[in-house]
Amino acid sequence: MSDGGDSERHEPARERRCSICGKPVVERYRPFCSKRCADVDLARWLSGNYVIPGGNQDTDEDGDGAPGAVPRQETPDADE
Repeated sequence: MSDGGDSERHEPARERRCSICGKPVVERYRPFCSKRCADVDLARWLSGNYVIPGGNQDTDEDGDGAPGAVPRQETPDADE
């Protein structure tokens, strides 16, 4: 008697499709079908066509430009 897990192993894998053109995915270029489609996707990211939604944060990665931060002032030289 089977526990039900065997049926999943024998089912054919669902064929994945390229998100750019819809052709079957090639393992070498996964999740795309070709280098061309991978490059098209990269170009879309670099040109700003794809945007990840997020909050309106205008801070630097290191926090230097944090809102409410006091700007650094230059100190006068002691030699003067």
